[in-house]
Amino acid sequence: MPVRVGDVSIMVEICDTPESRRQGLMFRNYLPENEGMLFVFETEGYHSFWMKNTYIPLSIAFISRKGEIVQIEDMQPQDLTVHNPAYPVLYALEMNQDWFRKKGIKVGDKVEFAPDLNQSKGSGGD
Repeated sequence: MPVRVGDVSIMVEICDTPESRRQGLMFRNYLPENEGMLFVFETEGYHSFWMKNTYIPLSIAFISRKGEIVQIEDMQPQDLTVHNPAYPVLYALEMNQDWFRKKGIKVGDKVEFAPDLNQSKGSGGD
């Protein structure tokens, strides 16, 4: 699925079920440069991530219901440190480590999804 992060277009694999979110990028050895994994949750919350059985160094962007990046963190392979967003989020985007920095993407930037993804999730009021 195509996604726009700031001014950069990427392709993402969608994880929108409990099973796909649990699996994530575990056991993979490679992630193409402008591809990532978008985690989509049923409700906003403080969704946690770790790197168990994940072999690729990653950076994660925590994204609000409105599509705003609220936090970016680096995550190390096989590290069991839990990464939590500081604010409730509806989405999280994992990319190769340093991808956000290299592309000039920062907290406050917008992420644009396909309209059906935006309409199906997080339609609650402000």
